[in-house]
Amino acid sequence: MQPHPMSPFETFAAPGRFWRGNIHGHSTNSDGSWSPAEVCAAYRREGYHFIALTDHFLERYGFPVTDTSAYRGDGFTTILGAEVHAPQTSRGMDWHILAVGLPVDFPPTAAQETGPELSQRCVDAGAFVAIAHPPWYNLTLEDGLSLTSAHAVEVYNHTCEVLAARGDGSSMWDSLLSAGCPLAGIAVDDSHFTHGAREGFGGWVMVKAEQNTPETLLDALKAGRFYASQGPRIDDVRLEEAMLVVECSPAAEVFALGPGATAKSVSGPSLRRAEIPLDPFKNAWMRVLVRDANGKSAWTNPHWFGAEV
Repeated sequence: MQPHPMSPFETFAAPGRFWRGNIHGHSTNSDGSWSPAEVCAAYRREGYHFIALTDHFLERYGFPVTDTSAYRGDGFTTILGAEVHAPQTSRGMDWHILAVGLPVDFPPTAAQETGPELSQRCVDAGAFVAIAHPPWYNLTLEDGLSLTSAHAVEVYNHTCEVLAARGDGSSMWDSLLSAGCPLAGIAVDDSHFTHGAREGFGGWVMVKAEQNTPETLLDALKAGRFYASQGPRIDDVRLEEAMLVVECSPAAEVFALGPGATAKSVSGPSLRRAEIPLDPFKNAWMRVLVRDANGKSAWTNPHWFGAEV
């Protein structure tokens, strides 16, 4: 099992700045409609600092790890990766596992390789691994628990939301956290652009690093030094005595969420700062959700409290 992701209190206090990136997307090297060059150009135009193009790592596409290194430069970079697959989940479907940071010569999936085995092999190769779109194919909690090498779960998948109304992975995330799995939460596009730009620019990660390079971004992802967003910006998350303090772009609601029904919130017009008592989260985990007036959310990674709260 991976170590706990970095606490949001540590992330926001860490040196460096936040870089915006989409780490799940596809091109004509698998089932996407745009070429790798077109995908990279589109995200660059939209102001992203980096992407990971993660084509389907399947035999029918030649097991691609799409090399996007030629499209780096002028403040934009890329991390190599793939969406890898193995038979089969408990519901009889192929596994969908996101692997960001794979070598371009990552060996093909073996015929009898299981999802957990493939996930571990990706981690051993240096990748940041995430459980992809669990609500989209109704992944069970037991299946999620079996991926003990994963770093994260998709809390939001934009294409799954736009095309199937199944983009919200927060219930699976909370269930995994409550079962003791120390997972971060990522927001992604999973863009294929088969429906045009409708599939893009709706979910991203904000990664805290001192440089916008593939190596530093990948290290930060694996450490959990990021937050996820559909639009809201989180400027700071910190402790002041027994209070959680959140500073953000104008929001309608700020939530602190924990196991079971544990939740506290602050609401109001154009909130830029929220203070929430932390006593309910004693001996538990807690994550922050910021939601704006348009219903768009941002999510921090969880923090685990001890009895000292």
